Amino acid sequence: GLSLATDAFFDTIRVSTPGPAARVIERARSKGYQLFWVDDATVGVSVDETTTADDLAAVAWAFGLPDADEHDVRDLPFAAAPPLAGVAEVLRREDEYLTHPVFRTHRSETAMMRYLKQLADRDYALDRGMIPLGSCTMKLNAATEMAAVSWPEFSRVHPFAPEADVRGYLAMIEQLETWLAEVTGYDSVSLQPNAGSQGELAGLLAIRGYHDANGESGRRVCLIPSSAHGTNAASAVLAGLRVVVVACDDAGNVDLDDLRMKIAAHADELAALMITYPSTHGVYEHDVLEITQAVHDAGGQVYVDGANLNALLGFARFGDLGGDVSHLNLHKTFAIPHGGGGPGVGPVAAKAHLAAYLPSHPFSQRRDHAGGVVFEGGAVSAAPHGSAGILPISWAYMRMMGTSGLRDATAAAVLAANYIAVRLREHFPVLYTGEDGLVAHECILDLRPLREATGITVDDVAKRLIDYGFHAPTMSFPVAGTLMVEPTESEDLAELERFVEAMIAIRAEALRVAAGEWPSDDNPLVNAPHTAESLVVGEWEHPYSRQEAVYPVHTLVRTKYWPP
Repeated sequence: GLSLATDAFFDTIRVSTPGPAARVIERARSKGYQLFWVDDATVGVSVDETTTADDLAAVAWAFGLPDADEHDVRDLPFAAAPPLAGVAEVLRREDEYLTHPVFRTHRSETAMMRYLKQLADRDYALDRGMIPLGSCTMKLNAATEMAAVSWPEFSRVHPFAPEADVRGYLAMIEQLETWLAEVTGYDSVSLQPNAGSQGELAGLLAIRGYHDANGESGRRVCLIPSSAHGTNAASAVLAGLRVVVVACDDAGNVDLDDLRMKIAAHADELAALMITYPSTHGVYEHDVLEITQAVHDAGGQVYVDGANLNALLGFARFGDLGGDVSHLNLHKTFAIPHGGGGPGVGPVAAKAHLAAYLPSHPFSQRRDHAGGVVFEGGAVSAAPHGSAGILPISWAYMRMMGTSGLRDATAAAVLAANYIAVRLREHFPVLYTGEDGLVAHECILDLRPLREATGITVDDVAKRLIDYGFHAPTMSFPVAGTLMVEPTESEDLAELERFVEAMIAIRAEALRVAAGEWPSDDNPLVNAPHTAESLVVGEWEHPYSRQEAVYPVHTLVRTKYWPP
């Protein structure tokens, strides 16, 4: 009396049942198994490589096999079924895969442990020193914040688990959403987007949905300053909007005259302005209130890019600056680690009038929690709450920091960036500054004059920093030939000084090249980084010593990071 809803499947099947699906699901629950309710007559079952014959026997019993046990399951006909029976021939992979020796070399736990340690030794991570990547906020991810991620109550929960099984999870999610709304000045938050870029898309779709609901579907122009993150324009295009670029002045601020001209030219079709605050140039946009008011007066909405919230949190709120919607990078400002490409969380926060257009999901455990339908399906991610498994990190971060702690972190981050800017401005021009010559949470060091004077490029400086034991800052963004430095609040004064001294020393090395002491094509900067192998294999024929190559400062002798 059972049949598959479809002949094609991989790791999940849907089973049509003669009786109510709820009965099968309840029988499975009584054995400790969670099956998926599709509809009144259909049950979903997912398996993976950890599924055992005992598991299959219990599920078979739930479906009505009266006395199924492990041995019965082993004797069932599927034991003789061909591999990938539910996968069409055209979809079956025929070429070889996992061919690298690493997949068959490490055959014991000891060998695997040593392999992982070897990878860690080759990596430059925050446990070695500062990673001053501008606009990326590579801050400390404390062990206490990370602990709950491994708890099975969080890590072994399916995204579509029924509400009765995830009440604690939902309580944590709703608390986090409430806190994020409070600190940003918005009314509603959706944690669904898996990245800042996806949060941008969700926010712009909310704006578009709002205009469409108001009968203004002709509003499709998105104004974006020339200083914006590249993802801004990409997200706008993906959301079906037309990008119009707004110029910036010499100080890096939005050009108000050009903004007003563009608003006037597109007044009837203006959908939104996307603005980053503080700006991508690392300064607080001076006329932000005037900018947002001008857009609102023309009937547009304001999207504030939240990538640089680390310079604002606890002191000001996007919603109070005129923002209607923003994305927030939990993998930046709120301490989720994001090295190596993920996982990210880029929730979107909005004022009440846009809340109904935030991402929804057909499998959301609480329908009143979901947003409206922006487009068919209403979702921007496969799961109702995105990367829910790492949300305990940001929950713990905010809970332990508290309002005062978040404010103190912002103050320390801004102070650290200004300390570096002040210490280095005599050696490298700081490209953009705000009032009183101050920066926000990052500063852009202009290396173009150094290149003109010495021939040493920003690439050479970035590579040479590795010899000094540093991960290079962000290079050539947002301005080619520059380094954007963001120390964050996690670094103490000694580490900031170590970076400052390294940059000053590297400039001195460049001047030695310019003076002819070292050839332009054979010096410590163009040859950097120097590996251990380069020191010991063959004759050393460079015009600088081995010590100058790998120990440019004495403190490196005991703590040297050797680039692989």
